[in-house]
Amino acid sequence: MNSLSVSSKPLIFSLINLIITFYVNPITARHSIPFRSKNLYPESIVWDQSAQHFLISSLSYPKISSVSDAGVVETFIHDTDLPANCTINGITIDKINRRLLAVVHAIDEEQPHFDALASYDLRSRQRLFLSPLTDYDVNAVNPIRPIANDVTVDFKGNAYVTNSAGNFIWKVNDKGESSILSRSGTFKKHHVEADKLWSFCGLNGVAYVNKGYLLVVQSNTGKMFKVDEDTGKARLVLLNKNLTAADGIAVRDNGDVVVVSHHTAWLLKTDDSWGEGVVYDEIALDVKKFASAVAVRNDNKRVYALYGNVNEPLMEGNNVEREEYEIEEMEWEKESQEEKIWIYVLVGFGFAYFMFWRFQMRDLAKNMNKKTA
Repeated sequence: MNSLSVSSKPLIFSLINLIITFYVNPITARHSIPFRSKNLYPESIVWDQSAQHFLISSLSYPKISSVSDAGVVETFIHDTDLPANCTINGITIDKINRRLLAVVHAIDEEQPHFDALASYDLRSRQRLFLSPLTDYDVNAVNPIRPIANDVTVDFKGNAYVTNSAGNFIWKVNDKGESSILSRSGTFKKHHVEADKLWSFCGLNGVAYVNKGYLLVVQSNTGKMFKVDEDTGKARLVLLNKNLTAADGIAVRDNGDVVVVSHHTAWLLKTDDSWGEGVVYDEIALDVKKFASAVAVRNDNKRVYALYGNVNEPLMEGNNVEREEYEIEEMEWEKESQEEKIWIYVLVGFGFAYFMFWRFQMRDLAKNMNKKTA
């Protein structure tokens, strides 16, 4: 009996060391994916769980590319039937209907404007429809040229597209029929930083929450709004700080929200379905690389920022050349600390159990010795 107790000690301590090594070390391992593609300037990103790769849009070409974990870039869709001056802004995946949805926008202001939502079959990569997005406000005296920006999709196949210039949201059903979901006055009630680079950009990143509403961020005010998917009614989400120059947004399975700007990534939490929320943690991003989007990986915990340097073509037009970009995992310090604490608690319980077991084995050995004596 004594020999059993002694030989079990290394087993217990090895188990404790294994727990620490396996759970603590990977938390601090940040995943970075550099990739190369001449003048691609990727603006949006989504994780394709079925193919286990990222999909990215382009501000330079009417195409969508795939990026592997090894940084291998391949053309996924190149739609040559789109108008020549069009690029791809936001993209998302309709997991239920296995479609890729892409926001098409004519970026050249000297050319006729064109905004649309394109739908592609993820397997065949063939286009299913191209739905024009127009401003249906017939009473507008001086209509603003639309900027169709980001897109999200609900479980019924309805897509929602933000208009960054007009501050409203389009809705496109699964057949490609478009309408305006929300032109709420709430979107125009807040101060705009007129002297900033992003002053022209209103509603931007949008995400669907499975409780029946959208969350949308506004770049030029730093505000976030909750929008009912049926009525289009919008209300301001009360936060403890503004999300200055907010661009991309993503929702994790646990309900937490991640928002990125070109300078900061914010982790947001709520306990009342986004009537109010708090910035739980934030990360300073590389300003020179100009992050514009965020994607949640299929484990719904790992979150990646897209460094697409999209400020360069917007500010300098066609006079710039770039080949290197990056997708980088974001590590939340507060979450890492919480996870480490739980690991230490588990190790403590394991050690206490070992000591209790050792005490029991010692008493058992004494009793057995007495009986044999």
